[in-house]
Amino acid sequence: MDSGAIRRRLTLGAAVLAASGALALAVPGTAQAAGSGECAGHEVRTLPFRTGVVHVYKSDGYVCAVTVTKTPGTRRTMSVSVQARGSRPVVDKGSYQQLAGPVTVHAGHRCVWVKGAVGSGSVSSGWILC
Repeated sequence: MDSGAIRRRLTLGAAVLAASGALALAVPGTAQAAGSGECAGHEVRTLPFRTGVVHVYKSDGYVCAVTVTKTPGTRRTMSVSVQARGSRPVVDKGSYQQLAGPVTVHAGHRCVWVKGAVGSGSVSSGWILC
């Protein structure tokens, strides 16, 4: 194998390694994002508030939440977070038109604390699903 072929293979290998590292940083191991904005499992709580609602789902020890605005179409600051007791919260916060999330944590049999916000309105569940 000539030195040009070796150089091309090393460059390709480095590019693949860099891309996989970037993907690992973009998708944390404790959070899962669904492309359609839906959570797996069955809905176990609905947390309404003035400007939106947080839907909470549970499936096989995982808890997932999505914040949905009452006025879709206009870009607003929205957030959703789920924290299993004894762990750090997993948060999705940004400027969205319809929903924030989903965020998913492995809770097992632990309680979770769910928060959601749309604009100036917000909700905080306290420890639930214990």
